[in-house]
Amino acid sequence: MFFGITDVWTYVVGAFFIILLPGPNSLYVLSTAAQRGVRQGYRGAMGVFLGDTVLMVLAAAGAASLLRSSPVLFGVVKYAGAAYLAWIGFQMVRGAWRSRRSPAAKMAPARERAVESPFRKALVISLMNPKAILFFISFFVQFVDPSYGTPALSFLILGAICQLFSVVYLSVLIFGGTFLATQFRARRRLSAGLRAGVGALFIGFGARLATATIG
Repeated sequence: MFFGITDVWTYVVGAFFIILLPGPNSLYVLSTAAQRGVRQGYRGAMGVFLGDTVLMVLAAAGAASLLRSSPVLFGVVKYAGAAYLAWIGFQMVRGAWRSRRSPAAKMAPARERAVESPFRKALVISLMNPKAILFFISFFVQFVDPSYGTPALSFLILGAICQLFSVVYLSVLIFGGTFLATQFRARRRLSAGLRAGVGALFIGFGARLATATIG
């Protein structure tokens, strides 16, 4: 046992592959970097890091047990999150459709992006992320020995491992997104199709969260 962590290497491997699974966090950071550049991509990533940290603290504070023991509360959380993710997806699909239909409408997304805060939006997406919610409720808390004297230290180590993987992964996506931006800049139809595809995935994430259960 390592600082109250029952099986640290199993957690490391599991967290690594869970982080690599596509989710709304990573897709939003990728699309933001592709549309607005590295700086804005990292602002979105900071929102993701803060959101994940909040979920970790809540899990460590006992919120995971509360959600497990209260199906009504879990239902409220998951349906609110599902609705928000689906709404974001619908907005993306609608924006892509408008940009293909009307040249004048192509300027609308740019105006929206000028006032939209990637940090704030990524924070909310992170807090509503079905992958993160289920990870911290069902997986994260399983590796802390409740008899360990300072469980806060155990959660801190687990959280640091998770955030390290997230920093590396999102950095790769951010620089990959800026590369994609140069490829799609002259191909507006392809760019609109990509945005619509990301929007459809967000709608799918919302549906997944709406049907999620605590294992």
